[in-house]
This record gives sequence, C-alpha cells and structure tokens, in this order.
Amino acid sequence: MTNLASNLVSTAQRDPDGVAIKLDDAELTWSQLHGLAAKAAGAMKKAGLEPGDRVALILPNVPAFPVLLYGALLAGGTVVPMNPLLKAGEIEYFFSDSGAKLAFVWGDFVSEAVAGAESLDTKVIQSGPVGPSDEDLPPGEAIATPVERAADDTAVILYTSGTTGRPKGAELTHQNLDLNAQRSSQDIMEMSSDDVIMGCLPLFHVFGLTCGLNAAVRVGATLTLIPRFDPAKALQVVERDKVTIFQGVPTMYGAMLGHPDADSTDVSSLRTCVSGGSALPEDTLRRFEEKFGTQILEGYGLSETSPVASFNMPDKPTKPGTIGRAIPGCEMKLIDADGNDVPPGDGVGEIAIRGDNVMKGYWNKPEATAESIPDGWFRTGDLATVDEDGYYTIVDRKKDLIIRGGMNVYPREVEEVLYSHPDVVECAVVGVPDDAMGEEIGAAVSLAPDSDTSLDEIQAYVKDRIAAYKYPRKIWAMDELPKGPTGKILRREVSVPADA
Repeated sequence: MTNLASNLVSTAQRDPDGVAIKLDDAELTWSQLHGLAAKAAGAMKKAGLEPGDRVALILPNVPAFPVLLYGALLAGGTVVPMNPLLKAGEIEYFFSDSGAKLAFVWGDFVSEAVAGAESLDTKVIQSGPVGPSDEDLPPGEAIATPVERAADDTAVILYTSGTTGRPKGAELTHQNLDLNAQRSSQDIMEMSSDDVIMGCLPLFHVFGLTCGLNAAVRVGATLTLIPRFDPAKALQVVERDKVTIFQGVPTMYGAMLGHPDADSTDVSSLRTCVSGGSALPEDTLRRFEEKFGTQILEGYGLSETSPVASFNMPDKPTKPGTIGRAIPGCEMKLIDADGNDVPPGDGVGEIAIRGDNVMKGYWNKPEATAESIPDGWFRTGDLATVDEDGYYTIVDRKKDLIIRGGMNVYPREVEEVLYSHPDVVECAVVGVPDDAMGEEIGAAVSLAPDSDTSLDEIQAYVKDRIAAYKYPRKIWAMDELPKGPTGKILRREVSVPADA
C-alpha cells in the first residue's frame, strides 16, 4: 500500500488516544482524526469523487485541513491546497487548470470561491472547524482503508510561480511526500511521538504540509495549530503546549525575538527549530539561539522537491548562513549556463537536484516539465556556492521570484493586474529589501500623461484584485521604465527611490 494516508491509519492503530491535532482548547486524537477523515472520504465518494480526481482545499490552519486532506487521500483523490487569500480571478484559474471536482472552503472565503467557480463544474462546499456539515456534504459509507494508489500516482498538486507564464502545478507523488516526511521527521528533526510541533506555517504551503502535518502523522507527534501567525500567540502556545519543535520562516523568528513577551515567556521546552523559505540572517539565528536556548537548523527546498532538498542536520556540524547538505535520497550539484558541473569551491552555479523528492512534473505542462528537468536533474533557478564539505550557500536568485515573509510572489502576475488599470502605461514589479518581511513588493509605474489617478488609488486597485500578500506595499512613478534593445522592460535596472 503506497497511499500517503496509510500513515494516518498506522498511527491511529498504534496510538488511538494520543493527541493528533490541537487548536487552543479543541483537540483531536489520532482515532478521531482517522474517523473524521474516513467519514469525509465516504462523503466525497458519494459526491462523485473517483480516484485521481482533484479536491481543492481553501482553508486556514484549522483541524478541518488535515481531516479533509487525509479524507481526500483515503478516497484516492488528488489534493490541491490553495491560499485562502486568493481572489475570485485567481481561484478560477486554479480550479480550471487543475480540473477540481470538489472544493472545500472556509466560511470567510466562500464568496470568492463561488465567484471563481461560477463558469466551472467545481462544486464549492463550505467547511466548519472539522469539516462540512452533513447538510452541505451528505455522508456516504466511511472509507477507513485507503484506496490503493501507486507510488508514482499524484497525491498533491501544489501551484508554484516561475519567471514566465502563470502558476504551474507541481505534481508531488505519494512516494515523494512520504519519503520527504520521513526524512524531515527522522533525519532532520529527530522527531518522535513525544514531540509537540508548532503548526504556525500555513498547511497549504509545502513547508507546513510536509515538515509539519505529514511528518507529525508519520511519527504520531502532536501538531498544535495557529490559524494566522502572531508572535505573541506563538510564544504563548510554546509555553502552554510545551512545544518541542518550532518550524518557521525567518520573519517569524525575527518577530518572536523582538516581541516584548520574549523575556517573560517560558520556552524551555523547545528542543529544535527549523527555518526555511528564505535566508535566515546570521545575526537573527545567533540571537534567537542565545535568548531561547535552542538550536535553529536552516535548510532549503522548493515546491518541486516536496520540499526539503538540503539541511543543516543535527548529527553533523552546522554552518550558519548555509542551507546545509543534501538530505538522504537527494543529490545536489551546481551547473553553469551550459549545463556543465561547477566543482566545490569553484565559484557560483545554479543548483540542480535529483532524487526521490523531485516532482513527477508540472500538471498538464509537458514542455515546462522537460525544460525544468531536461536530463533527470531539476533546475532550481537558484544560484549558490558549495564548499568542500558539501554545504551550499545561496548567493542570488536566477528567477525574478520575490519571497515576502516566506510566501512566493510572481512579479508578472502583479504586473498583469497593474496593466489592467486604464491609466497604467508601463510597470515593473520588483523585490525591495525589507527588515521585517525579507522582501517587500515594489512597483514602478508609468501613468498616462493626462492621468489624474494617484498612486494610492493604483495601489488600492491592485489590492482589491489580488491576494493580500501580493499587492505592492511600495509604489512609485517613473516617466519611463528602463528597457533593453528590443523594448523589453528590464526589471534588474529599476531603481527604488529612497522614499518609496
């Protein structure tokens, strides 16, 4: 049996009364989580779900997420996790491209999802704290034993932004996710059923999904959820639930470190912290470890690699500022522009990855798959150096991707919204260094000569039409944007005014 949901069945049999999921005072044991997921699976099948059909989830970090994720997997479905902050136009694209048959949506986001599904066959179903009501999704016969799936069948489609085109769906197989959860839990975090994991990373994101939820399910650890990250709440939950493993992006570590409650909160239960999503400043790492008496292990990965590819692992020396070494089952190397290997200590190259963590491909995009994995090695677009010990250090991004607080933002997607405003003649969206978020979204715009529209109005226009984390916080006007000989706007030559 290779269905990823087999891990939930095994853990529920081994430790039925152990706490699986916690959200403040609400708790689900492993037997309860399995039972609710089995019920959801039966209801999905009754609603017409066949093995391989796509099920979208638009949910915050609430118990319904693991219930419905594992319910869909038990039924043999393929899950499409989506950011709850997406707007109707973005949702329409995700539903349409994935061919989602069902979409389970938290109440606050139902109106956007319904609008997004208006011209499609996707059935939108509202979910409560542990799943939909029997009225919204009539029950069928529970499916407690996972539907048989092959190791290379697609379990999850995660949409990821590149440098060209619209977001692409990375197909992660049951084997991809199972092995990466195993390596995350055992090789990196040395996790056991005695651990309590902080679940403040969004579960719709590959980091939280694999290293948080799937890893916890595999070993029977408790995942304590925070629907939306807040440093005061995070500190409170660490103390209250005696959290032993904290997983976060650099902005979370900085926010907790600088919070007034940091000195008065008892965080002595913390054993291991892991950081990913973007580079963790060495100063933040050292100060956090000193203040909280714990170790931060920094690593690297992408949606296309399930996600973990490299990490500073606890059984080997750590090197602050690096993303560590390739994990078991994964190979990494650097290549130059011609695809030739760049030896350790011989300068900068693009990271290429091969292993059982690399995706099956991009959903319905064979050309994009062939371009990114031309010879069995996945081209990441990230530039790095590697030392003689095999530790990699990211030096730049080949792609134009902006990472704001650990969330990927694709510039062209924001530019398309800007260009839809009648007064915008030219625009370029770029990353602006920011102490709090790592990078902020910046937009340079050239307005029509007769326009009396203010930049604040342009900003509000974009904000209304795109997910909140994507709209440009910094916006400035330029008479004309820098261009190359063909007339292409050159983002790399856009300068950010000091007062932007």
